[in-house]
Amino acid sequence: TLHLTCRKAPCFVKFSEIEKMANIRAEINEVQPLLLSVTVVSTLQFYFIGKKCEILQDMNRHLEAVLKEKKALRKRLIKPRCQESLPIEATFHKYVVELLTEAVTFIEKLESHLQTIRSIPQIPNIMKNMDTALTKTEVLVMELEDLADQILKWRELQKEVYSD
Repeated sequence: TLHLTCRKAPCFVKFSEIEKMANIRAEINEVQPLLLSVTVVSTLQFYFIGKKCEILQDMNRHLEAVLKEKKALRKRLIKPRCQESLPIEATFHKYVVELLTEAVTFIEKLESHLQTIRSIPQIPNIMKNMDTALTKTEVLVMELEDLADQILKWRELQKEVYSD
């Protein structure tokens, strides 16, 4: 009965409500930066996804145009004519220039590469010839050493003869 007759003091009720409100504000303050960062990240993702989508759509339009002109392109490639060229979009000009420089370097080195490839079957014979030449050189070196020794002996003999 004491508990039933006991009333809560109005100041303590107000105090507990203010404490609850302070806790809720603290939670809101904690969640707000997280919400902001999630919003910024998702916005940036949508922006970059939109840019990638635009690039893919441009490429898709280009490929569709190429497919539409497939027959005409085949004819041009099979039967090339002077002063005719394939239209290339401006966005791909940089890549065409790079490709052309690579093609020029390849063509410049083509003859030396072909000579190298042609010489591959002759490599065993070349190696045999080199071994033979090496052996002959070693024999000549040994003969030269013998000759040098003979010249030195002859020189010593000449010195002895003239000194006597």
